[in-house]
Amino acid sequence: MIEWQKAIIRDHDSIEKAVAILDKASLRIVFVVDSESRLIGTVTDGDIRRGILRHLSLTRPVAHVMNDNPIVLPAHENRENILRVMRDKDILQIPLIDDAGRIVEVELLQELVRKKNYPNPVVIMAGGLGSRLRPLTNDLPKPMLRIGGTPMVERIINQLVDAGFTDLFLSIGYKKEVIRKYFGDGSAWGAEIKYLEETEPRGTAGALMLLPESKRSRSILMMNGDILTEVDFQKLIDFHQADRADLTLCVREFEFQVPYGVVQIRGDEFIGLKEKPSQKFFVNAGIYVLDPIVIPDQTTSFHLDMPDLINQQVEESRKISVFPIHEYWLDIGMMKQFEKAQADAKTAQL
Repeated sequence: MIEWQKAIIRDHDSIEKAVAILDKASLRIVFVVDSESRLIGTVTDGDIRRGILRHLSLTRPVAHVMNDNPIVLPAHENRENILRVMRDKDILQIPLIDDAGRIVEVELLQELVRKKNYPNPVVIMAGGLGSRLRPLTNDLPKPMLRIGGTPMVERIINQLVDAGFTDLFLSIGYKKEVIRKYFGDGSAWGAEIKYLEETEPRGTAGALMLLPESKRSRSILMMNGDILTEVDFQKLIDFHQADRADLTLCVREFEFQVPYGVVQIRGDEFIGLKEKPSQKFFVNAGIYVLDPIVIPDQTTSFHLDMPDLINQQVEESRKISVFPIHEYWLDIGMMKQFEKAQADAKTAQL
């Protein structure tokens, strides 16, 4: 039985509460009601991401991001018409309401029982030195450091396989034999794992030049091997394809508080003073989707970083889309982040 009642929130509830429901519930939608329990809007993952791009705080009322004109049908609607509307509108769920506008049932367009499989290759960057995490990386490559008892890159592989991505490439360099010995051909994880070996550092995008020609006909998912995240890879690849992007860049909102009072001036004239203001930025989350047209070939310069590759696409007027991540995300670059990840694993945040 579908427990759609757990996906109902009030219009004054926070966006953060809607995010929590979306992350836990299987409906992929939240229903917003007023004080009389009448349906006044819906919230999906896309609504949340658009709100993040507008720099809306997650503490704001959910009414700021909801769709206030949701598709509904009357409670007495017959099955055939419900299916027709859902297919015509390309929606997975639809609320049925009574004459007062209250939800009495939610109908779902059931997905295929079998898991959807994505043929898109995935490149995981796992060849870095991990210098800032020494001495932990003296004998292990950084992606093999364990978080909650499981190597970081194994967590990524498990998530990808669960999402239907099984054609995996690990870019390896430093301590590469440790990774090869641990994962082998990937069959124990339900995946096919091949390796892109860097004899010397090629940059954060250099491994793409080693990708076999036979794997360059589809969009490629690429990510750093030292990231912990709960991002929905299916939604990411579907977003990229629906947006007809040449390259999609995942971003994360980052807030920084200046630890001092900031003086505003114009020339030598005092304008104002702001005490410890906060600034928000979107930072690169280290996860990308690339279409074949932007994948560098073997004739490209030996060393290539992702910022350079992205800037090249800007110069060539390629379409670059951004996919904001509101799910758990942590870049394990330094000891502070490594310790935080261990603590999060203990409290089941990841």
